[in-house]
Amino acid sequence: MIGMTRLFLIFLTVACGLSIAHADGDVASGKSELGTFSIQHENDLFAGTDRHYSSGLRISWLSPEGDNVWEPLGVVQGLLQTVAQEYNRERTRFGWALGQDIYTPENRLATDLISDDRPYAGWLYGSLSIHTVTADPNDRTRKVSESVELSLGVVGPESLGEEAQDFIHEARLIDPFRGWANQLKTEPGILLNYERKWRRRDPIPHGEYFEADFIPRMGASLGNVMTQAGAGGAVRFGYNLPRDFGPPGLIHGSQPLSSLGSPPKGDFSAYAFFMADGRFVAHNIFLDGNTFRDSHSVDKKHWVADLTVGVALIYGRFTLAYTNALRTKEFDGQDRASRFGSVSASFQAFF
Repeated sequence: MIGMTRLFLIFLTVACGLSIAHADGDVASGKSELGTFSIQHENDLFAGTDRHYSSGLRISWLSPEGDNVWEPLGVVQGLLQTVAQEYNRERTRFGWALGQDIYTPENRLATDLISDDRPYAGWLYGSLSIHTVTADPNDRTRKVSESVELSLGVVGPESLGEEAQDFIHEARLIDPFRGWANQLKTEPGILLNYERKWRRRDPIPHGEYFEADFIPRMGASLGNVMTQAGAGGAVRFGYNLPRDFGPPGLIHGSQPLSSLGSPPKGDFSAYAFFMADGRFVAHNIFLDGNTFRDSHSVDKKHWVADLTVGVALIYGRFTLAYTNALRTKEFDGQDRASRFGSVSASFQAFF
């Protein structure tokens, strides 16, 4: 756990340094926004279970529009801009993230390999991303967002999945999982994610105080960690909806940041949402096992869907959201769908 804490501190120090450097440049031009900081935690304990997708944690930062702190990272910036179709500097935001995922079988007490359940696995990664918002060239009543994210990390013992899970279980007085000796072997991971969303310029009014909208999306992932493609959408209904591309999505499946676009017209916004996503999974290292070495694996299902419901509250520069998710069976022999909850919080900071 100490090693993971050090990684988090190092990454946050570098990221905050980039953010402050950006703020200094903005102060000279009369601007003072530092960007949006977010933290998101997904855990099956929220749904009263402890199996399969056990935990996901992600800390991220999204720059203000027209950011310039990426100039020292020109190679990565150039790659992301090549993938993004509608790059425009004045409407572009860049971001970083640090995250960890943990996967376990259902039987926590078995020390031997459980051949018919998913492998133990952890994934520790850092990400760089680019996000743009433009008018839809085919329909001027709509706006389009594009997000491209490049993640680099490690699968296996160095991901510190066992240490992180033991820490949480110890803090909550829960028996630890005892089969981590059977986890996937060490493997560097690379993952390139692309997502595109659409929305109306303004939500549809319902009565004097309420509004609704529908935000469809499509995306794909490529890499030795995950290769998949899918589509889905979100329906929102509530008071004073923000003119953004929210609600916050799951860590893996849609862009979790909801601050792309404009905030609500007033200081307060509250809404409920429902999301549905389906995808075709060509490769999933957490089910298929290591790419270049023999390891435990199971026969995955190629078609997977997520159904989520939740609520979001926005007050001033703060956003808080809770989501409850149902994920269909991911491999042959899985007896039940996976359930987990997600809590996300973001804060728009100023210097």
